Amino acid sequence: MANKSKEKSYWPHLILGFLVIGMSLGYWTVKSATSIPVQESNEYMLKYQEADMNINKIIAQKARFDEEYNINLLDVKMGKIDIEHSKVAREEKVIELQKGKNSFKYQVTKKDGTPVSDANVSFLLTRPHTIKDDQFVEVVKPTDGFYIIKDIDIQKAGRYTLQFRAIIGDKTGYSQLSAYLNP
Repeated sequence: MANKSKEKSYWPHLILGFLVIGMSLGYWTVKSATSIPVQESNEYMLKYQEADMNINKIIAQKARFDEEYNINLLDVKMGKIDIEHSKVAREEKVIELQKGKNSFKYQVTKKDGTPVSDANVSFLLTRPHTIKDDQFVEVVKPTDGFYIIKDIDIQKAGRYTLQFRAIIGDKTGYSQLSAYLNP
């Protein structure tokens, strides 16, 4: 009779262990990815897909606008914030917001300084990386050559972006300014 060796083979256990580890890591990856909310971009005050599909047209319209017109934000208090958690420590000039009701006064002018009162104007107050707190004013009516946005209620401290869009004929101008509400 042949002498049988009773050595155990651990290959099936090793394969089963790798399979369990792989499935666990796969589950963890899917769970982590679905727990992080995806925020839409609102660059150019449009949905990302719309801006992406029409970017050449948007840039051409903006260039034509910038050749003839200026957009100015008036009567705001400027401040500086320290950006601590970046690779290069720096200060950034921003508009200081106040807790509660805020107003913004814009003026659209021709290059020679003549005010424009017939622009189709929209305003958006947004926060970087989220659209949850957006405040959008679709139509801003002119008042004595100025476009005044009133009663924008801001309660949460932090960074904001003031976006302003003016459409005159086939030209579209954009203003995007950083703002900050101190805690």
